[in-house]
Amino acid sequence: MSRSPSPLDIAYGLLEEGRLIDAEQLLVRELGKAERGYGHGSPQWASAQGDLGNLLFSSGQVDRAVDCYRSACSYPPAGDREAYKDHLTYRLNLGTVLTMAGRLDQAEDELRRNVQERRDFYGREHPGYAYALEPLADVLLRRGDVGQARQIVEEAVGTFWRSGHERVATALALRAEIIVVSGGGEPAFADLEHLPDGIVEQIALTVMNRAGQDPSTGKAVLTSLVAALEERLGPDHQATLNALSQLANTGHDIGDEAGRVWAIEKVLASYDRQGRAEDALMATLGLAMAHEDAGDTAAALRTFENAWARADRIGRHELRAQVLRNWGLALSASGRTDEAERRLRDAVAEADRGHDHEMLGRSRIALGLFLQHEERLAEARQVVEAGLATLDVAHPDAITGRSHLGAIVQGRACGCGDVQGTIAEAFREFVITRLPADLLEDLDVTVEDGEFAIQVRLRRKPDPAEIEHMNRLIESANAEFRGRLTSRR
Repeated sequence: MSRSPSPLDIAYGLLEEGRLIDAEQLLVRELGKAERGYGHGSPQWASAQGDLGNLLFSSGQVDRAVDCYRSACSYPPAGDREAYKDHLTYRLNLGTVLTMAGRLDQAEDELRRNVQERRDFYGREHPGYAYALEPLADVLLRRGDVGQARQIVEEAVGTFWRSGHERVATALALRAEIIVVSGGGEPAFADLEHLPDGIVEQIALTVMNRAGQDPSTGKAVLTSLVAALEERLGPDHQATLNALSQLANTGHDIGDEAGRVWAIEKVLASYDRQGRAEDALMATLGLAMAHEDAGDTAAALRTFENAWARADRIGRHELRAQVLRNWGLALSASGRTDEAERRLRDAVAEADRGHDHEMLGRSRIALGLFLQHEERLAEARQVVEAGLATLDVAHPDAITGRSHLGAIVQGRACGCGDVQGTIAEAFREFVITRLPADLLEDLDVTVEDGEFAIQVRLRRKPDPAEIEHMNRLIESANAEFRGRLTSRR
């Protein structure tokens, strides 16, 4: 019999739907229930703090997650072995999140404390002890102490290996990164032939998750991983393809567009071998944009034409619209305006026929911006406004459309408006529509030095619960919109 979903399960479901505020409020209510029912500092209260910390960390609110984990582990339970295990988990989470926040001194202190607590509780040969060794090795690597990081991760690998614990995968992934950073030419993935497929796949997933922390190192580790996966699992295995896709993304991050093209071409060839038409189409679109970013306009346009043929064979309107939109933008950038306009208008028509509201909005925004740059401002305004009507206020294309709409209204064909101001206005709308109508007189949001500056003017004195709700809401809006300040098309 399947279990009923926990409040944390439901909260993560809401988060996946983009309903961060609802998810957070659910767990805040659970925290209040635990405090009323069991008392401040109780194991149940600590568990609720830990759940809230997990959600905040998952939504990018790292500092608030740290506060929750500190609260969760601030009352070590006495005489309850299971509750103490949970306490050790909260301490481990605290150290890990401090690491992610870049607060490495504090992270090392917490993790060394957790290592000692776990050694006393479990003993040196137990996987529960090794759980804290791995993040401690990660902190030491980040601090540049590669030698001690290697020593500690080897102890973790040995403990997990001897106990047959699946966590050996993440420890081996970290060891591979340490080996690459050491620079001695030692193979980073020497033990894959002795491991089950599932463990090899988990190693690959861990490497991919870590690749963005230091893209240059990430590229070197991913390159080694791809070669090892091709030999161990084969060139058409999904783990190999996922690693190649991550290698392409990392290449883009560090400006290695040639490497990005190479990786995508390998993925595309595999999808074609397997007859995976839709996946091959998405890879083809990625290849076209990689050629475009590399400055090879001719190759980009040839690849978009290839993508259109693939989308036409599949026959789905939203896929056709996506190809036509991107193709039209590339044609516009290359100065082929007549062809660009035809493709962009066709994209709108295809999206409309497919009843895909998001793709319709994105296609309209793209067409509207094209018309703006062609100085056809009245038509541009009409098309952009229609596009905004079908997109969520926080959608990146909606933010782009609103910033351009401001320029259109002012009669400007270029300049494209104040993107940061538009993001700030979207931030304001996100917050103000989720607060009681009689509470705020105004909410002023601006961007200063890449961060949101907020001034709140109240109509009346809020009660403590309203203050807490408003503060959480503003923090959540920060998490929702911070990445938009530096995002690109």
